[in-house]
Amino acid sequence: MKKLTVLTVILLFLALCANVFGQAKPYPFEVKRTGQGKQTLIFIPGFASSGDVWNETRAKFEKNFTCYTLTMAGFAGTKPQPEATFKNWESKIAEYITDNKIEKPIIVGHSMGGGLALALAADYPGLIGKIVIVDSLPCLAALMNPSFTAKENNDCSAMISKMTAMTDEQFHQMQMKSIPQLLADTTMQETVVSWSDKSDRTTFAKMYCDFSNTDLREKIKNIQCPSLILLESYFTNFKPAIEDQYKNMKNANLQYATKGLHFIMYDDKEWFFTQLNNFLSTK
Repeated sequence: MKKLTVLTVILLFLALCANVFGQAKPYPFEVKRTGQGKQTLIFIPGFASSGDVWNETRAKFEKNFTCYTLTMAGFAGTKPQPEATFKNWESKIAEYITDNKIEKPIIVGHSMGGGLALALAADYPGLIGKIVIVDSLPCLAALMNPSFTAKENNDCSAMISKMTAMTDEQFHQMQMKSIPQLLADTTMQETVVSWSDKSDRTTFAKMYCDFSNTDLREKIKNIQCPSLILLESYFTNFKPAIEDQYKNMKNANLQYATKGLHFIMYDDKEWFFTQLNNFLSTK
C-alpha cells in the first residue's frame, strides 16, 4: 500500500511537470535577464546581431535597472524559428512583456531593433514607457526612394534563394565588405561579422527582405511615450528627409552623433552613453 502511495505521488508529480513545461510559450528570441531595479530596460539588437552588442551599454545601467537583452531567433547562432516576420517578432515581444508582467518598460533598439521599438510603441501605446531608437528610420527604403510604397504581399523567395545558394566563404566575404561601411571601430568588426556568419541564412534573407518592405511613417503618429532618436553623424546630410519621416511622431527628440557610423554604441560611445543617461534620468 505504501509503495502504491509513493508511486501515485511520483506519477502526479510527473504529470504536473509535463503540464507546466509542456505549456511553456515559445518566443522568437532568447532572453538574458540581468540587473535589478523597479524600472525595466529591454534591449533589442539590430539585424543579424547578437544581444551582446549591448554588453557595454547594459553594464552601465544594470545596477539601477532590470535589463532584458534579446537575441532574435536565427541570428548570431540562436536557433531559428519558422515563418520569421517583422510583425510576428513585434507581437511576440509585446506578448513577452504582458506575460511577464513587465510594467512600462523602456525599449532600446538598434537598427531593425529600433524599427521593432517604433512598431511596439505605435501598436501598443499603453504597454511601453519610453523608447530609444538607435540609428533606425520609420522607412529605410524611403530615404533613397521617397515615393516608396510597401508591397502588401511581398515575395522574399528570390532573396532567400540568393542567400542560401552562397557558400559560407562567399557569404563571409560579403559581410567583410559590408560591415566596415556600418562600423568604424575596427576592434569590433570581426565580432560583428561573426554574428552574421553564425546567423541562419534563411532567416537572414527573410528578415532583410521583410524589414526592407516595412513602412512605419504613418503608424508612428500613435506613439505617445517619450522617444529619443539617436542617429549616426552621416545622417546630418539627410536631415530634411529624416525629419520628414519622423514628422508624425510628436514626442520624437532627434539627436545626431558627432562621429562614426551605424553602430553608434561602439563608434561614438561617450556621446551615446551621455544621451542615454540623460534620457533615462528624466521622468
